[in-house]
Amino acid sequence: MKILEVTNVDFSLTHFLLPLMRVLRANGHEVVGVCADGPLLKTPREEGFRIETPPLARSFSPIAQVRALWALIRLIRREKPDMVHAHMPISGILARVAAKFCGVPCIAYTCHGFLFNQPGSAAKRQLAKLLERGCGHITDIYLTVSKEEADDAARLHIHPHPIAIGNGRDSSVFHPDAAARHRVRTELGTASQTVVIIVVSRLVRHKGYPELLAAMQNVPDAELWVVGERLASDHGARLDNALTQAQQILGPRLKCLGYRADIPALLAAADIFTLPSHFEGLPMSIIEAMLSGLPVVATNIRGPREQIVDGQTGLLVPVAQRKPLARALRQLVSQPTLRRRMGQAGRARALSLFEERDVLARTVRLLTASQTQPTD
Repeated sequence: MKILEVTNVDFSLTHFLLPLMRVLRANGHEVVGVCADGPLLKTPREEGFRIETPPLARSFSPIAQVRALWALIRLIRREKPDMVHAHMPISGILARVAAKFCGVPCIAYTCHGFLFNQPGSAAKRQLAKLLERGCGHITDIYLTVSKEEADDAARLHIHPHPIAIGNGRDSSVFHPDAAARHRVRTELGTASQTVVIIVVSRLVRHKGYPELLAAMQNVPDAELWVVGERLASDHGARLDNALTQAQQILGPRLKCLGYRADIPALLAAADIFTLPSHFEGLPMSIIEAMLSGLPVVATNIRGPREQIVDGQTGLLVPVAQRKPLARALRQLVSQPTLRRRMGQAGRARALSLFEERDVLARTVRLLTASQTQPTD
């Protein structure tokens, strides 16, 4: 079977879709990646994947989206795939419409989060809901990464049979590693006894950085490592000023590391993971942290509350509130025994629910078994 895996940007394809593409190819399918061009596409291309780069845009610009839709239609007509498997809200809508227009035999979609569950105007959320419902009716295989979004899809009549498949990461890559801990801390000039809080995400406001940077002023006995960068396609105010001000206040307790390829080693070198986001799908970074044996402090929102057992594998805090976030971080910073116990419980939970090979095997089974059963 020839499958087009469609997402918005190179970051999404490389970090989220590439493991699935590998397994599909290993199962004998021809897999073509489709997303906007970017430097991170070097990795899948070096692995021998063909990547097509239509002008997909993460915006509501009608002109940009019409251009992207037409480019997808031309691409699909040329490739003649047996399946189009779309991801992410906007690229997912465009790819499914284009696939339906071109008569693709099987249209699949994995929902990584609904736009109507994110902050925005009532009109924009209503439009997103209408588009999702319309596209759901032309989708043969409808998958979601979180159970709550599968429930939403059924309750709102977006699709009659949504299936929550979860997310997964490789436990042979993400795990406790004493050697990596020593090496990374030496490289970064962090003492072995210093408690390190780490956040790994794009540098955008809705990941909770304003609250986290403010909260760290009240967590005096720890360092914060910020790992990630802002994508060219990210929207909203930049965080440069907030990070500069925090650096002045926190001094050497704040280390901004930028984009890194050694995330497993960085997680192994840390003691606490945090992700105080305003909205999420089912964050890969939390799974990576759990597999690495870290307790997780995150917001009580869709996605993280499916991953974290509050009080057992980590702590859940209210959205956009720095004081509860600071209290939760201080609690873990001051209690090494609690950190270890939660980290061990989190790793056991991740091995049970979020092992990559299990999630991918189920996803491939659903995609390939249902290819001849289109939805009316």
